[in-house]
Amino acid sequence: MYVLGVIALGIVAAIGASLLYNASIAFQALEAREVPGEHSLRPSLIGKLVRNKRWLGATALGFAGWPLEIAALLLAPLTVVQPCLASGLILLLWLGVKRLGEKPGGREFLAVAAIVAGVAGVALAAPDRTTDHAGAAAIALALCLVAVPIAAPYLLRARFRHSPHSRGVNIGSVAGIGTLTVISAGCGYAWTAIASKLLTDELAAGAVVVAVAWLATAAASEGLALLSEMSALQQRPATHVAPTMFAVQVLIPVLLAPLIFGESWGSTPYGGVALVASMAVAVAGTVLLAGSRTVGAVIESAHSGDSG
Repeated sequence: MYVLGVIALGIVAAIGASLLYNASIAFQALEAREVPGEHSLRPSLIGKLVRNKRWLGATALGFAGWPLEIAALLLAPLTVVQPCLASGLILLLWLGVKRLGEKPGGREFLAVAAIVAGVAGVALAAPDRTTDHAGAAAIALALCLVAVPIAAPYLLRARFRHSPHSRGVNIGSVAGIGTLTVISAGCGYAWTAIASKLLTDELAAGAVVVAVAWLATAAASEGLALLSEMSALQQRPATHVAPTMFAVQVLIPVLLAPLIFGESWGSTPYGGVALVASMAVAVAGTVLLAGSRTVGAVIESAHSGDSG
């Protein structure tokens, strides 16, 4: 019972972090559309946005969620925390219903039910939380696999210009860069989650210097993920960006948790089948809700109000 109580506290902290992250998206993301497209995937995009007080305030909300995520990782396994971080999308649905009069349909109700059921299932089938992790070689290999898609759009941007109307630009290639940018954002946030977990483990072991090093990588990946997210939102509607980004940032840390952190799924109910099924349900709900018109309307309305 004590263990379940601790995990429950971790879930509450993760949901609190998710609410702040998603409130940040609602008030922040589409400020990026006011910045000319030539700044996409360049530090100058963030340079432009940091002069916008509304964007800074919204970004501060997102940063306020990170200590809650750290608290969640101190209390619950990464396998539990990541699906819970999708639950804040329900806040965007609620804002769409209450403030904009958007009527949720069967898709939205199904998505919310899937997220709630999936998170509950993950919590009940959770593996034991560990503070041990793999050796440096395994961690390096895993993070290299995450780093490749993070870097991909930046390595390719010099090859393709971002306007499909310019001479010599292949429209399919431009669309491909846009997709890579969305995946880059999701992988960047996934790296932050993995680094945050490693940070908490090192703190628990008293290795403060190593913990600070992981903090630095988490801050760097968060900044790069933010740049990729803002760049993606310059080119595509939030309802196209959010589903892939959220699915990637939830799934990658969970899939790597057994390799890096020894979170054994075999000891969970039905040899891990219940856990995997619950995660699949939660991720499916996340993708459905992130692509909802009602959720997209919240962000679009924030943008319309800002530009009026």
